[in-house]
Amino acid sequence: MTTGAMPTPTSTAPTARQVWTRTRGITLAVVLILAAAVAMAAVRSTAHHGELDPRSADPYGSRAVAALLGERGVSTRVVTTLGGARAATGPDTTLLVAEPDLLTHRQQTQLHTATAASGGRTVLVAAGSWSVERLAPGVTADPATSDDTTLAPHCTLPEARRAGTAATGGLRYTTTHLDADRCYPSERLATLLRIPAASAGGDTVVLGAPDILYNDRLDEQGNASLALQLLGSRPHLVWYLPSLSDASAAGTGEQKSLFDLLPPGWLWATLQLFIAAVLAAFWRARRFGPLVAEELPVAIRASETTEGRARLYRRAKARDRAAAALRAATRTRLAPLAGVPLTQAHTPEALLPALSTRLAGDAQALHPLLFGPPPGDDAALMALTDQLDALEREVRRS
Repeated sequence: MTTGAMPTPTSTAPTARQVWTRTRGITLAVVLILAAAVAMAAVRSTAHHGELDPRSADPYGSRAVAALLGERGVSTRVVTTLGGARAATGPDTTLLVAEPDLLTHRQQTQLHTATAASGGRTVLVAAGSWSVERLAPGVTADPATSDDTTLAPHCTLPEARRAGTAATGGLRYTTTHLDADRCYPSERLATLLRIPAASAGGDTVVLGAPDILYNDRLDEQGNASLALQLLGSRPHLVWYLPSLSDASAAGTGEQKSLFDLLPPGWLWATLQLFIAAVLAAFWRARRFGPLVAEELPVAIRASETTEGRARLYRRAKARDRAAAALRAATRTRLAPLAGVPLTQAHTPEALLPALSTRLAGDAQALHPLLFGPPPGDDAALMALTDQLDALEREVRRS
């Protein structure tokens, strides 16, 4: 069998414009996500600077309550180490622990040992399940937080009754102490607990939210009254700001798990993202019913249809389907030329001997070309196309 000159192969590599068209949606989504993440990080980093720090005048700082306590003769001292907090405990001192969940279990045990017999007051601000059970034994934090921002006292604690409604909504607590004051309930669970200590005059106050101590919320409801009464019952206030760099936490070998480090509400956020992903999948995979054949309003050239189908095959990388379509079309055109009925055009036993007789060649040499396996890459597909064209031209000439 003789073949004509091989035509120049056509490039199948996508152009830069095609690559941009395919990826611009994903690129835009990634850029928007990164921009939103940067904006959220910037907002959070500025809004919560100096949180619960009595030296900070920022909205989430506590300089205002410290200044009001100073006017009433209560001195405020800030400590950032466990040793400083333990050394400052005493019957005339109120120890406020700003973020108890930052303490390790070993630090919590040591701090509770120092405060239990001191005769002073210990105030735990927004202590979660990681810390409250060690710093206030017999108290358990409820997994669900309160949805209410302001609550009424509904208890006999004098400080709460004088303050009235306050922004204590946050973590909710249960306790086994029968003599505990359960105040500001949300769905029958207290957001403020006062547990008397075994030693005379001492007690522990567990506060579910830090809002009454913030500068920008101190003038709302009874926040200022409640904060001043809880922190001003002793002449000295020690404000403990736990630090991750505290040397007392080093060498303990104690580590928090990943779930302990995640912020509250991560489970619900993950569930919402999962539901959103499922809905997006259903949206993208929606079907409008079976396909309906319609007559086109205009005539389309066969070359355009062929080119469109070829582009779909290339986008789907369906080289096997493309090769099968090319071979089937070639066999359909070659069968009448070789004197083979169209019903037997796709039967090797009928088509190949007729073609070999017409071309005076070997029938087995034509089998891989007309009935062989699919090509392995685009270059092989282009070579197959050229060989089929050459074979058809040769048959027509003969």
